[in-house]
Amino acid sequence: MRIYVCVKHVPDTAANIKIVNDNGYDRTVKFVPNPYDEYGVEEAITLVEKAGVGEVIAVCVGNEASANTLKSVMAMGVHRSILVKTDEQFPSSNLIAKALAKVIETDGSADLIFMGKQSVDSEGMQTPYRLGVELGLPIVTGVVAFSLEGSKAIVQREIDGGARETLAVRTPCIIGATKGLNEPRFPKLPDILKAKKKQIKTIDISSLEIVDDAGCRLKSLEPVEERSNARILEGTTEEIVTCLVKILREEEKVI
Repeated sequence: MRIYVCVKHVPDTAANIKIVNDNGYDRTVKFVPNPYDEYGVEEAITLVEKAGVGEVIAVCVGNEASANTLKSVMAMGVHRSILVKTDEQFPSSNLIAKALAKVIETDGSADLIFMGKQSVDSEGMQTPYRLGVELGLPIVTGVVAFSLEGSKAIVQREIDGGARETLAVRTPCIIGATKGLNEPRFPKLPDILKAKKKQIKTIDISSLEIVDDAGCRLKSLEPVEERSNARILEGTTEEIVTCLVKILREEEKVI
């Protein structure tokens, strides 16, 4: 069983992001593996451990520092990694999907591909679908339960209203993982030390000879405006409602 996991190098959600030059940000903040991708990593590792045979390969499109994210997931149990190196700060989901597809096809046939349902930085939620198109594979995203039955994957995914739907999908397929699928493990010191000896193959994205034809580019970044402090409205019900409507209309400008 050969399982690929697609991971992204993203800023820690607790980091204080500072915008630089309108369309960039200070990259000295702490970076981590995309949290949604970690659910996919954990599921892939668990499947191979239960089967007693197989290989989990992580693939990442990012800059040189993205190797740290690959080391993190290899400490979790990923066997080896491939880094598609690009210095572009915000590569489009189209370019990322094309790069991932080409690398996976070149490296070997996939039995399964796991990734997060979205990344916590750009939150475009496009890469899983674009990768499915590039590889001609079925995709299910928002997956919170997964099992294999022969050549089919039985999955549960979250839908509107907190409900879930169960689907049977032929393999190979692409699974977009989300919170609830499992609990990603915390690597122990021996696992971290072993990860340093595992292989990270680096490929320059220019060598893949792919064309980003999506026609979509990041124009600018803007910080989210800080919300005003909460206030307690006092008085009669009529006075409170009148005051609330005035605030919503004149201050918050939502009505």
